Amino acid sequence: MQDKCSFCGRTRNEVNLLIAGTDGFICDDCATQAYDIVQEEMRGKSNLNLDNLEVKKPIEIKSFLDQYVIGQDEAKKHLAVAVYNHYKRLLHKPGKDDVEIEKSNIVMVGRTGTGKTLLARTIAKMLHVPFTIVDATVLTEAGYVGEDIESILTRLLQAADYDVEAAEKGIVFIDELDKIARKGDNPSITRDVSGEGVQQGLLKLLEGSIVNVPPQGGRKHPDQKMIPVNTKNILFICGGAFDGIEKKIAARMNSMVVGFHASQAIEKIDRENFLQYIAQQDLKSFGLIPEIIGRLPVLTYLEPLDRQALRNILTEPKNAIIRQYIKLFELDNITLKFDEEVYEYIVDKAIEFKLGARGLRSICEAIMTDLMFEVPSQDKKEITVTKAYAEEKLSHVHAQKLRA
Repeated sequence: MQDKCSFCGRTRNEVNLLIAGTDGFICDDCATQAYDIVQEEMRGKSNLNLDNLEVKKPIEIKSFLDQYVIGQDEAKKHLAVAVYNHYKRLLHKPGKDDVEIEKSNIVMVGRTGTGKTLLARTIAKMLHVPFTIVDATVLTEAGYVGEDIESILTRLLQAADYDVEAAEKGIVFIDELDKIARKGDNPSITRDVSGEGVQQGLLKLLEGSIVNVPPQGGRKHPDQKMIPVNTKNILFICGGAFDGIEKKIAARMNSMVVGFHASQAIEKIDRENFLQYIAQQDLKSFGLIPEIIGRLPVLTYLEPLDRQALRNILTEPKNAIIRQYIKLFELDNITLKFDEEVYEYIVDKAIEFKLGARGLRSICEAIMTDLMFEVPSQDKKEITVTKAYAEEKLSHVHAQKLRA
């Protein structure tokens, strides 16, 4: 009697592989189908258990962020409170008073290189709920070339390993929010498919509704199986550089100053850091529609990095730039040292190029590339980078390249 599959009845000749068991056989096709059925059944059961979760207090969350991100106390406070309240909302069981706690989505405004994305990546390390970072620049209105707005939730589902219940309690960081601002303050005559159209599409996601999400992302089509996701408990944190918003803030503040104490009020304004005076109406004049501003109630800013902050970023955080280079050379059994003057020189150049913390990385790469190329082939056990060496490497040619 010829061996055959106990499930479909096909013989060994009719299948690619026949796996033997104690009392029967299973073919490769049936095994694949069985695996798919198990995966489908398991998807319905959530692995997220928040019952025994020890939630860190806002001060503890801020202390954790302090290890990786220098300064930005205001943004850290808002972020810590938002994450803490998010956990409290998830653990809250509605009682007799039926007070329903609504979520408070956040928008963070700050110049490039001040740490918006780094804050989001750092907080992801300590979270017990699914977390994803998405980029708003690739999004377009439904029906146009680009990614649908629902792809934001596809990423969250992937982060939750397609556990819908867990994804519905997750946190989404939308980066580069300013890139979807409409170009003028007036409503668009033509369709603004990557600007205002995306903002309108985001409204239902931010507020909370049941959204049909394509499991693999991309475009939706009629025959595709959709996963319904309720966004009511998903916390949205948005960040953007909002380049040029300082002019809008300055215009608003200058127009506000009227009356007897006008001259005193003008004197108190810190003209070096207009972002600290940011308000919701500035986002509106920048190009965000009023409906989306209303769904992002918490507005915070990131301070421009001063000289001391840039100096600290070089060496103090756990993953500081200088520590990364020291570790790279350590892997080749080489001890790397820097003169104190080199740090000051790098900071001076970063301030000159006005690129924030990212400028530090560019300058360090320009100084270190030749060393990283030559030293592994030599027998040196210790290298010291001096200011003279740094100046030589960061010559006029390099400076022009970095400025561009």
